Parts: sequence; structure tokens; C-alpha cells
Amino acid sequence: MVTVEAAIAVCALLVVMALAAAGLTAVIEQMRCTDAAREAARLTARGEQQRGVEAAGQIAPGASVVIDSRGDAVSVVVRKKGPLGVPLSAEAFAVLEPR
Repeated sequence: MVTVEAAIAVCALLVVMALAAAGLTAVIEQMRCTDAAREAARLTARGEQQRGVEAAGQIAPGASVVIDSRGDAVSVVVRKKGPLGVPLSAEAFAVLEPR
């Protein structure tokens, strides 16, 4: 009887550890999306939109980058699927710099 209980406890512990690892990975990927959006917005505001998309792709590999310019403002949204299919996204804004 103790063997069965120990086996169940070990399995439960492994599940908890796997979920904790997936959660930590999701947090790290969310931070990467935030950094990618911020960098893309900054570069786009400087007039280097292509470079901003490339930088976002390097910071958050596999993420989609959407850049929207309206008037003197730039909005960048970075979306990515996280671990276990959790959707992650980050948005950043910047004001266009004068040329």
C-alpha cells in the first residue's frame, strides 16, 4: 500500500514540476515579447521600420509583429504562442522622432 501511495505522490510531484517549468517559460517568453515590441517601436519611431521588425524577430523568435503608424504615433503588437499553447502578446507605443 505504501508503494502505491509513493508512486502517486511521485507522479503528482512530477506534474507540479512540469507545470511550474511551463509557467516559468511562459513568463520568460512574455518578457521577450515585451522587449521585442519596445525595440520595434523605438526603431520604427526613428524611421527604421524594417530593422525594427528584424530586431523583434531576433528577440522573440517565431513571433508575429504588427506595426501600425497613425499620425505621429507608432503602435507595435508582438504575438506568440507560449508553452502549452498559451497565447502571449505585448504592445508598445512610441512617438515618431522629427527628421
